[in-house]
Amino acid sequence: MPPSIPPALRGRRAKRIALALPVGLVGTLIALPFTAQAAPSADAVIAEVYGGGGNSGATFTNDFIELGNAGSGSFDLTGWSVQYLPGAPTASSKWQVTELTGAIPAGGSYLVAESKGAGGTTELPTPDAAGSIAMSGTSGTVALVHSTTPLACVTAADCAADGSIKDLVGFGTAAVRETSPVPGASNTASVSRNASLTDTDNNAADLSASAPSPRNTGGGGGEPGPDPTPTPTPTGPTGPPEPDPTPGPVRIHHIQGNTRVSPYNGQAVTNVPGVVTGVRATGSSRGFWIQDTQPDNDPVTSEGVFVFTGSTTPQVKVGDSVLVSAKVVEYYPGGASSGAQSLTELSGPTTVVLSSGNAVPSVELVDAKTLPKDYTPNAAGGNIEPLTLQPTVYALDWLESREGMVVQIGDSRVVGASNSYGETWITTKPTKNPTPRGGVIYTDYDDPNTGRLLVTALTADKPTANVGDTLKGATGPVDYGTYGGYSIQATAVGAVTKGSIEPEVAEKGSADELSVATYNVENLDPTDPQDKFDRLAQGIVKHLGSPDIVSLEEIQDNNGAKDDGTVAADQTLAKFIAAVKAAGGPAYEWRSIDPENKTDGGEPGGNIRTSFIYNPQRVSFVDRPGGDATTAVKVVTSGTKDENISLSVSPGRINPTSGAWSSSRKPLVGEFMFRGEQIFVVGNHFNSKGGDQPIHGRFQPPTLSSETQRVAQAKEVNTFVADLLDKDKDAKVVVLGDINDYQFSAPLDVLTKKVLKDLINTLPKGERYSYVYDGNSQTLDHILVSKGIKNPVYDVVHINAEFADQASDHDPQVVRFK
Repeated sequence: MPPSIPPALRGRRAKRIALALPVGLVGTLIALPFTAQAAPSADAVIAEVYGGGGNSGATFTNDFIELGNAGSGSFDLTGWSVQYLPGAPTASSKWQVTELTGAIPAGGSYLVAESKGAGGTTELPTPDAAGSIAMSGTSGTVALVHSTTPLACVTAADCAADGSIKDLVGFGTAAVRETSPVPGASNTASVSRNASLTDTDNNAADLSASAPSPRNTGGGGGEPGPDPTPTPTPTGPTGPPEPDPTPGPVRIHHIQGNTRVSPYNGQAVTNVPGVVTGVRATGSSRGFWIQDTQPDNDPVTSEGVFVFTGSTTPQVKVGDSVLVSAKVVEYYPGGASSGAQSLTELSGPTTVVLSSGNAVPSVELVDAKTLPKDYTPNAAGGNIEPLTLQPTVYALDWLESREGMVVQIGDSRVVGASNSYGETWITTKPTKNPTPRGGVIYTDYDDPNTGRLLVTALTADKPTANVGDTLKGATGPVDYGTYGGYSIQATAVGAVTKGSIEPEVAEKGSADELSVATYNVENLDPTDPQDKFDRLAQGIVKHLGSPDIVSLEEIQDNNGAKDDGTVAADQTLAKFIAAVKAAGGPAYEWRSIDPENKTDGGEPGGNIRTSFIYNPQRVSFVDRPGGDATTAVKVVTSGTKDENISLSVSPGRINPTSGAWSSSRKPLVGEFMFRGEQIFVVGNHFNSKGGDQPIHGRFQPPTLSSETQRVAQAKEVNTFVADLLDKDKDAKVVVLGDINDYQFSAPLDVLTKKVLKDLINTLPKGERYSYVYDGNSQTLDHILVSKGIKNPVYDVVHINAEFADQASDHDPQVVRFK
């Protein structure tokens, strides 16, 4: 199943780095899909910038930045920031950062207060976030950034290439801007975008100078030049009017409707009745669920809905009978461009509690017969949102028809280990595609295992479960988020009964067998704790039996994510080899090629690469000088065909200047000798799946946009191997690593074509996995061999992916042959 988010940008795929709770509900830092500064934004933009707060002649006391949202759903800001750079930066200039929380309502505003000056007479409306940046009143640059790490760019060109920048505004004479800066900023004038929030990536065209008019998420403010004259004190009765306790005409099932998008989207509704069934009282995306006690007779329309209170703690509890007046919005986790479905919410609520201690509506049980076998309607690549739900036909339609309603699962087998956010994947269909160790195997795009459900514990005690364990039930409302799609936001979670799986140990080969392994060590660098090095080393020594050659993926440079131009990884590899030796392993040696700075993708600043370690007591590495970041390795012959072939450089890289490797790791090729025979090893780490539409999204079938580059990469490697085998048909070639795709995918078809055999297909169907994602056991890692390698003995060694406590998110693989 293609991953749906780019959990921090890792070399393999985007990974979660913050609360992976469904947003609207929640926020994720897998490098979510969003529009970079180099392309116009269709939703979140910088709407107004004012740096004259508190200066001479100013009315407002503070500088401020106002964000706007032109999208149809609220825009979650968890993990985002606004940043400021002086108008005339130097090489040593630093961006100043204000972190953000909460969300920008659909069509609404979000106010960030900055430094307070000595002058001014009027305070800003209540800000949604606050920082201490002292901005210039006349010239500077402000960026909306999908990160809280300070930007490093100080030129317009470099900032345009920084994918973390969502929008950027340069004003005055700012050197960093979109096309041209906005003129006219002063102590009494802000620069603001037009009412429709148009973004053409030309600051001068999109914004203009005018009187400051700050506006927050509640709509407060917005009038230019506030009148400081005090409002006269009213006479007569004081205090708010008594709330109307009468339910309004619009019920929850009217709001939810019979499609994925509410017929009331964007409209205000008054006194919607319901009983509170769950509360999220922590984080920046707080709120509560309500469910109607008088449902209609239509099984297609949900009777539950989430009431979004942002960073405000809800003042309700389970069992409260309430009336909610709010705006109906469709929230798209990750933004509308992510391809995710929307979550129907009531936003900006006013809530009246009528009574407490009421029974919650009856809970629906989800068992093996509940979710249909078909996953989703097929819209030929189009949008399924307009389609009438068919909950008896499609699993996603069933879940959408219960969005916001309380459901319950009984004892359920865990198929995706718990993480630190209280998330655990279970299956409601325990007999469907089981693995021998308790997971569910994913072997085809057409069979995504419809019984999988994500359980997110809202309880204080969160489960810690491995694959194969049993979760003794869970109850809570159905929710939707980018990570995982639909989930149960569990207000009650049962205990965990442990299963029987243990980390595996590979069989030890004989002395005349060469062993070659691949292991993705998940962004390893010297700043990682020693415990990580030690655990990875145990994997090499204890569980893989100290292979003769290991291809390591996700080796980072000597200071990891620090972005200072460092590209060497000798300290990373030396520390890892020392940990292996301390664990009782051999004194490995290593070979690698440093990439050019910022060219190979992965974590920003990490300069990720593939490297070899090998046991010099068992094999020798054939060093051939000249290999570097941009030199292509070639197959060289000396003598007749099928005799005396070698590599032009060793180690070397396959066609590294090809566009196929843009912002991606280049394959590392090495020539080894074992008992007098040549072995050619190609270590790989293809581009990640970041940017693919989610399998649970609104476009069906989803577009796998990242696959195009992997197909091109596979063709490059296949061409190299084909040339090698054309010169020596019996050559022993091992191609291995994190290919970032499945054995049934187009890239693997291209990679294997006519020259290689994918060993994952030699295992029984239920054992073809090295990774667990969204509860599906699947393979991204592969070992492929040429025909010259006879009778290979192959194994995926399960030590990480199925366990809540893991040293890496990948399981290693090893092959032995004579």
